[in-house]
Amino acid sequence: MSDAPVPPPPAGASASVIQGASRGIGLALVERLLERSGPGLVFATCRHPRRADALRVLAKAHPERLRVLTLDVADERSIAAAASCIAARTPCVNLIVNCAGVLHEPHGMRPERRLADVDAGAFMRSVGTNALGPLLVAKHFASLFPRRGRAVFATLSARVGSIGDNRLGGWYAYRAAKAAQNMVTRNLAIELRRRHRGIVCVALHPGTVDTDLSKPFQAGVPAERLHTPAAAAEHLLTVIDGLEDDSNGRFYAWDGRELPW
Repeated sequence: MSDAPVPPPPAGASASVIQGASRGIGLALVERLLERSGPGLVFATCRHPRRADALRVLAKAHPERLRVLTLDVADERSIAAAASCIAARTPCVNLIVNCAGVLHEPHGMRPERRLADVDAGAFMRSVGTNALGPLLVAKHFASLFPRRGRAVFATLSARVGSIGDNRLGGWYAYRAAKAAQNMVTRNLAIELRRRHRGIVCVALHPGTVDTDLSKPFQAGVPAERLHTPAAAAEHLLTVIDGLEDDSNGRFYAWDGRELPW
């Protein structure tokens, strides 16, 4: 699929990149962007495009607008290759949303309830995916942002990554990784603005969304606070659409409220 030709975009057309788009919020964001009118291209990245059945269906339905590419945030070479592929097909990118994240895995990795549960390997895996991943995406994709036009670099963070809002403790690896991700976002907001005057870098908390990441922890979540991926995507795009120049370097919840770092 990654070798399928895509025609060049019309002059002035926008391009969006959704990183981590094979399922959940990332997939829903791709769907919502494709539903919007206009000629803008959408680049959807994931680790294994050939296994991403839903993306494959979308690509067949939108051959002029959707491009599916391999990108694994744990493999910097794949990030660089994806950036080069996109650069060959569009002069600039106006929106990047980093969706890939890890909280637990089927064998061994799970949120810590107490200090004794901390595992060094799991901790580094969380930091590598949740914090270093978006940073490496920024490293290789930054040159694609327009020098003066509006652009958004957003990372899906989590409220549990807020140091100021932490009143429960626990979840050492995920909290620390998301706090690091937030600092990465803040740093990028400062540096990228020096070269790309219209860019806005933000961290976004999508709320509790009915995905594989949150499924083991949904029991105590009221139904009205458990969002579908489609609803979460709508909320996030509404926040993104409403970002202003002074939103740069801030942390927002799905409903537009600013969160403490």
